[in-house]
Amino acid sequence: MSYFGCWGLPMALLTLLCCPGSAEAFEVYIEFEKQVVEATESLKINCSTSCAEPELGDLETHLVKTMLDQHPKGRWKLFLVSNVSQDTVFLCHFTCAQKQQSRELRIRVYQPPTEVTLTLWPQRVLLGEAFTIECKTSAVKPLESLTLTLLHGKKILQIQTFEDSEPTLQEVTVTFNSTVSTKDSLNFSCQAELDLRPYGENITHCISKSQLLDVYGHGIQPHHMLEELLAGECLLHLVVA
Repeated sequence: MSYFGCWGLPMALLTLLCCPGSAEAFEVYIEFEKQVVEATESLKINCSTSCAEPELGDLETHLVKTMLDQHPKGRWKLFLVSNVSQDTVFLCHFTCAQKQQSRELRIRVYQPPTEVTLTLWPQRVLLGEAFTIECKTSAVKPLESLTLTLLHGKKILQIQTFEDSEPTLQEVTVTFNSTVSTKDSLNFSCQAELDLRPYGENITHCISKSQLLDVYGHGIQPHHMLEELLAGECLLHLVVA
């Protein structure tokens, strides 16, 4: 039966009877074990196909890539992609019997807080006067996974969450205004927590150095503010299955 004689047949018979192999059905797969990667991290991506003898196959990306290995007949190819610094879409494609199929992979980039600083304005306050606490983190991403907590000793003063409005890394600053109503010790700290458990990763938290507000007034002996009561720290909390 000639090729032109196929036009009156249903599509299923067209594939089976007329032109075997010309419209061969095949699948394309793109594999990566994570949903998110840390900023500037390199990652390995495997592109593969169910086609027995693909004519062409590749990974499309604007980032620098290197092919590490491949199947003798090109059924799969393993790539190393370097310096992933922002959210990226990868496209894996193969051509089989002159037909092309593709599959996308979306990777999100994260950056945990590496430093948190706390500032008191002013550093020395008269009893009954107002003061401001400012908490600032190093650049983080994704912003919606970040929680900032202002602490007075172990007491929580304020918890701040965010919405991710920018695709880039961002520094974050929050402020808390209060009035000195006690001569008791007023030591403050700020904790930043990046929770990546929804993406199959861990929790990172970073806490600032504690600072003591210097309070003076009637019946209170002035003292020097201790700028560093405790050293700040940044820790990774592992998720226990």
